[in-house]
This record gives sequence, structure tokens and C-alpha cells, in this order.
Amino acid sequence: MKKLIILLALAAVFMPLAAQEEEKEDALELYRNGQYERAIEVCQGELDIYGEDEVNKKLDSYNVMCWSFMRLGRYDDAINFGQQALSIFRYDQRVIETMGEAHFYKGENINALGYFEQYAVLNPTGQRIENAYYYMGEIYIRLGEFAHADIALSTALYHSPNVAGWWSRLGYAKEMGEDKEGALVAYKQAVELQPDNEAALSGLERLQGS
Repeated sequence: MKKLIILLALAAVFMPLAAQEEEKEDALELYRNGQYERAIEVCQGELDIYGEDEVNKKLDSYNVMCWSFMRLGRYDDAINFGQQALSIFRYDQRVIETMGEAHFYKGENINALGYFEQYAVLNPTGQRIENAYYYMGEIYIRLGEFAHADIALSTALYHSPNVAGWWSRLGYAKEMGEDKEGALVAYKQAVELQPDNEAALSGLERLQGS
């Protein structure tokens, strides 16, 4: 009888804990399912309970939260919480790349470029390296620095050669940089990958008619 009472007491303690663990929502899974607002709420709750020594867990929560803000177009929030994350660990590559994107979409070209360059130095073979170079290429186009845009977009395509839109943008950078032959090659590659790519078709028409 005494053993039964002890077992029941232990069950009373551990069953609620198990239920809580089972009910805990996965912020990353919420993000992947497009539930961005809820993912942010879960991440904020996690940050409230993590201790000083739980740095990796904190950084994971900050990253999922920033990604969710990006999906919602809340770039200022992504930057704000990204800065908080970088105050914990200055070299988190995921946060750095996200910061670059947030500044890019806000039109803050120099800030964006700085973060993308940091990402490329820290993680030259990272999962987002081709995107980082693509964004750098777009920034250089915005700045009218077409030779630099050519290099950045060519590097992006080295990593991901089957993105028609990037070939089209490379064609534009080469065209603006007065590399007609190179532009023709890039535009033709874009059309080969995507026959209805309007930007590439227009580029070909301009160059072949000139």
C-alpha cells in the first residue's frame, strides 16, 4: 500500500510536466507552416525563460523570430531583434544574413552590403551564400557600380546556376557596363531556363536591334 501511495505521488508530479512538454509548441515548425505571428509569440516566450548560459537556445529563438518578422514585412522589428541577438554573439551568421536582407528591403544599401560582406567572409560556403551574393549584385546595380554587380551576380550563379532571374539581372549589369557580348550570353541563358522571362527577352531585343 505504501508503494502504491509513493507511485501515485510521483505520477502526480511528473504527469503534468510531461503534458507541458508535449504541449510546447515548436517555433521553427510554426514558421515552416507559415504561422509567423504565433512563431514570434513562442520565441518571445522562450527568450523570457532561457537563462544566461543558454546562448545557443536564445540565438535559435532570435533567428526564428527574425525570419518570421521578415516574412511579415516587419523589417524594423527584424533589425531590432537581430541587433539584440548580435549583442549576445557578434558572429551569428544566420542573424547577419537576415540583417542584410532587412536593410536591403528597407533600401538601406550600404548597411545591407556590409552585412552581406560579413556573411560571405564568415561563411563562404554557407546555405545562403548564393542569396547573399545575389543581393550584393542588386545593391551594386542600385548604386550604378555595374562591374561590381557583374562579379557579385556571377558568383551567385556559380553557386546556383539555374536561376533564370539572376541570369537576367547579370545580363542587365553587363549591358549597363557596356559588355554587349556578355549581356547577350546572360540574357540567352535566362531565356533558355525560362522562355517567358520578359526582362531577358526585352534585353535581347534591345541588344540585337542595336
